[in-house]
Amino acid sequence: MIWPFKPRYRKQIARIDITGAIAGETRKRVLEALKTVEERKFPALLLRIDSPGGTVGDSQEIYSALKRLREKIKIVASFGNISASGGVYIGMGAEHIVANPGTITGSIGVIIRGNNIERLLEKVGVSFQVIKSGPYKDILAFDRELTAPEQQILQDLIDTSYQQFVETVAEARKLPVENVKSFADGRIFTGQQALELGIVDRLGTEEDARRWTAELAGLDPEKTECCTLEKPKPFLNRVLGSRLGSSLDTSGLAAYKNLLEFELSTSGLPLWLYRP
Repeated sequence: MIWPFKPRYRKQIARIDITGAIAGETRKRVLEALKTVEERKFPALLLRIDSPGGTVGDSQEIYSALKRLREKIKIVASFGNISASGGVYIGMGAEHIVANPGTITGSIGVIIRGNNIERLLEKVGVSFQVIKSGPYKDILAFDRELTAPEQQILQDLIDTSYQQFVETVAEARKLPVENVKSFADGRIFTGQQALELGIVDRLGTEEDARRWTAELAGLDPEKTECCTLEKPKPFLNRVLGSRLGSSLDTSGLAAYKNLLEFELSTSGLPLWLYRP
């Protein structure tokens, strides 16, 4: 007789750690980890988020993957030191959210920035000849100011992305859209305030979130272990986190180098990002 065998993953909670700015590499690794969670048939997932947000498209892809996975398993998000903007958006993919009382969260909104170095170029005698197919093909070009029509085009883009954010939060947290708009003006708030606003379900530590995840999956919280699938790798993961530290250490220069790299790579992109 062949006795039924349950893989050990069925008795564990999967854990994915999302740390730092949400950009292309983070999206790729998190999506791969979510696929692993589904393939190994973990009964539940603990999503630890410590991020100021990032690019709109990457945040949306992670959220969509979480939403699909949520139809099969229990998902609880744990907000760490900071889970703002795109970090909040990703959290909406979880069934439940736990935050520390002092977690920095919120910053629901969209921002887009370009780099205008026109005056610097004039001083060094550099200019560009541009041939384009339409008046807006070089929108946010770094060698000139925006025109009024271009500003309106970008504002419409921002407004559309903002509406998507608001509607996602309203749907996930079962709140009226107008209620969400009342605090979705870019402000940040604590985990305690987020609980009062209905953004999170409970206040507590990651350990509290782990225990709750186990209970939701019908597992013994005293015996259930976490299996961390996605571990942060150096790129942008610690960039903004290091900025929140009390002082610069020997890795400070590298952190700011990565921050500059992020700024340049996302220039002109709409971002769901808290910028302290």
